[in-house]
Amino acid sequence: MTSTPRRVSRREQHRQGATGAKVTSRNTLIAYAFMLPFLLLLVIFHTWPVIFGTFLAFTKYNIINPPEWVGLENFRELFRDEQFWSGLKNSLKYILVVPVIQVISILVALLVNRPLRGIGFFRTAYYVPVVTSFAVVGLIWSWLYQQSGPVNTVLMALGLMKEDRGLLNNPATALLAVMFVTLWKGIGYYMVLYLAGLQSISTELEEAAIIDGATRSQVFWNITLPSLRPTILVCSLLSTISAIKVFEEIYVMTGGGPAGSTYSALFYTYSRAFYDFKYGLAAAGGIIIAFISIIFGILNFKLTRGGKADA
Repeated sequence: MTSTPRRVSRREQHRQGATGAKVTSRNTLIAYAFMLPFLLLLVIFHTWPVIFGTFLAFTKYNIINPPEWVGLENFRELFRDEQFWSGLKNSLKYILVVPVIQVISILVALLVNRPLRGIGFFRTAYYVPVVTSFAVVGLIWSWLYQQSGPVNTVLMALGLMKEDRGLLNNPATALLAVMFVTLWKGIGYYMVLYLAGLQSISTELEEAAIIDGATRSQVFWNITLPSLRPTILVCSLLSTISAIKVFEEIYVMTGGGPAGSTYSALFYTYSRAFYDFKYGLAAAGGIIIAFISIIFGILNFKLTRGGKADA
């Protein structure tokens, strides 16, 4: 004897739906409760400083006295300051690191994306500089760059340097020397991102192309590289923004010298804020740096076609 399913009345269906809605609302409240500590920290340490910093950009403020509204005067002073333009110029020069570090990181990722014995050791070795404190890295490379140091000895032996002079003490080479340290330290970070991108590419596409007679270089240019476009967008955005607001390397290794040759835009804002106590001027400089970062971010989207991989 088969039992017929009980017919549910509309009132009971409505009651079940209301119960389901209450459960959903409860789950939502629980989710927000778990997110609340992070959201509070985000507002306190990110959102509020951005709002307050934007306000300070239009004021005269030195901590001791309350902010005094001055309108666009801080921006006018910035545009008249040759030191700010010099720092901005060096920050834009630093962007030359971006294409170099992306190309090398892709090549290293391709190198370690192989099922070889001991490959985990090499992946770790490439990543060690990333997790090393820049205070330690800066001190090590400052010693390597000093007069009669290891780097000078090698360059003199290769005939690439005629005079034994510390690279960080020479205005012509100081910025390039610091840029190389940034390059060396950042390769491992972007290598990991590109490695994740490579491992997300379907091997069936590459195998099918090889079966059809494509060479390894053709597979790379027509399948691998287009599939990496989303990762390239993320990495280029991160490295471009880091290059524009370079600070740690300058602070630890050169302090903006020699003769202002490594003075960056962000180091300028730091100096105005904590040396001269002109917080309004420093905030105005920060807004300009943020605006330039947005412009280069848009350019990255254009160059990578919005990070869309080819179908």
